[in-house]
Amino acid sequence: MKLAVVGGGSTYTPELVDGFARLRDTLPVEELVLIDPATERLELIGGLARRIFARQGHPGRVTTTSDLDAGIAGADAVLLQLRVGGQAARLGDETWPLECGCVGQETTGAGGLAKALRTVPVVLDIAERVRRASPDAWIIDFTNPVGIVTRALLRAGHKAVGLCNVAIGLQRKFAALLDLAPADIHLDHVGLNHLTWETGVRRGGPDGEDLLPGLLTAHGEAVAGDLRLPRAVLDRLGVVPSYYLRYFYAHDEVVRELGTKPSRAAEVAAMEHELLALYGDPTLDEKPALLAKRGGAFYSEAAVDLAASLLGDGGPAVQVVNTYNNGTLPFLPDDAVIEVQARVDGSGASALAVPRLDPLFSGLISHVSAYEDLALDAALRGGRERVFKALLAHPLIGQFDLAEGLTDRLLAHNKEHLPWA
Repeated sequence: MKLAVVGGGSTYTPELVDGFARLRDTLPVEELVLIDPATERLELIGGLARRIFARQGHPGRVTTTSDLDAGIAGADAVLLQLRVGGQAARLGDETWPLECGCVGQETTGAGGLAKALRTVPVVLDIAERVRRASPDAWIIDFTNPVGIVTRALLRAGHKAVGLCNVAIGLQRKFAALLDLAPADIHLDHVGLNHLTWETGVRRGGPDGEDLLPGLLTAHGEAVAGDLRLPRAVLDRLGVVPSYYLRYFYAHDEVVRELGTKPSRAAEVAAMEHELLALYGDPTLDEKPALLAKRGGAFYSEAAVDLAASLLGDGGPAVQVVNTYNNGTLPFLPDDAVIEVQARVDGSGASALAVPRLDPLFSGLISHVSAYEDLALDAALRGGRERVFKALLAHPLIGQFDLAEGLTDRLLAHNKEHLPWA
């Protein structure tokens, strides 16, 4: 089995490699190829990846290349974890929206739209090359904004599934609080990528006892603290929102905070500098503890499980992924991409049934899904007016003057990545 990682020079990659090494019985990888145009970073991370495989006795080989077509040739699955424009573009996404009093974040609001505009055309080009080189390969997308990128891939007819680590992170958190094994926790996870709620926390499977009420009673403070929301919000909602919902439920408070501290992009850039120095140490043969602060926790385990099910080695499984709605949420179009529990096997991912949602949640899902449709149209066809309409449709913007000002800033900061701008 050959797996290819596009964006293999990311500082995330050792997390992924560690998962492949530890879970080799689940996913027997014979060749892992890391692909990245940043050759200096790639060689550092490739060297560490080989040492991680060797330390854990993995028989597979790790190769590196800056040649995309060579790297994806013959691959069974291609994982996408790229960042168009690097941390510099992310810094822009997190800062210029603040000039208009709007949240600056790389997947939500105006910054998220900018990332989608930069990313979708690049990902679609990669996917077309995968289709030519390895027509049977699955594409697993971890590149943000995952929902919009996955929608672009599926609409273009690619064999693709989107993956996010929010659900597996919450599963692990709840299992620890409830003193259960993670495999014994099934989440009723519903929404869109980075706009989800846990409406149930079930023991053993989708029909198991719902432990959520007891979890909130006994551990509400701890859960709320992780989300940086008041506990009263969780008690009143009766569900656990993802931490991205704070951008909606406490938008103005978040904007004030972001204006008084270094951006996350600046923090990550400093962390990446330190990580790359560690990766260059020829004695390092495991992922360093610092990597846990970089983000992407449990991504490797989720990716291994998903790849194993898609490639037939893990058998059918139920996992939270991003895939077509196909009637699962009746208030959305079938070709909307949602993030829910799905049955995953060699034919792809099929969303499982979801109980009727309260309008408090379905209304926001509908609103953001409509924005995502406009965002994808802007990413595919370009044009200032399409960008403006997507921004005007976003629930965190929604005002004519704000959308105008944000459109001007988005285009000015992203001209080098948008040929039509």
